[in-house]
Amino acid sequence: MAKDDLVSRPTKKAEYSIRFATVGAQKGWRDLRAMILGPLADTWDFLTRTPTERTATNYPLKGEVLGVIMRGGKNHVRWQHKPTAQGDARIWFYVEGQTVYLEQVHTRHPNQTK
Repeated sequence: MAKDDLVSRPTKKAEYSIRFATVGAQKGWRDLRAMILGPLADTWDFLTRTPTERTATNYPLKGEVLGVIMRGGKNHVRWQHKPTAQGDARIWFYVEGQTVYLEQVHTRHPNQTK
């Protein structure tokens, strides 16, 4: 361990942890982080505290194709979070227990929802 290793943010008992569900989501998060660091920090706070709260920038996707994702033999509601109200970035995620799984992270508005 080096003295300059990054310290990850601890979560409180009532908070959710965040994990990548795909390698693509991990890459998208890294790209988005380079573009909108401040709003992404706010996104982190929102997703660890209230990921299923419906707001103008956080809501479940609709329809059988986009609104549901199957993982591990279970269906989950797929949510969309917009890190900024005006921007095109989108984060698609689902929640299982106390974990938020980032499934897709888009730096631009995804074609599927246009």
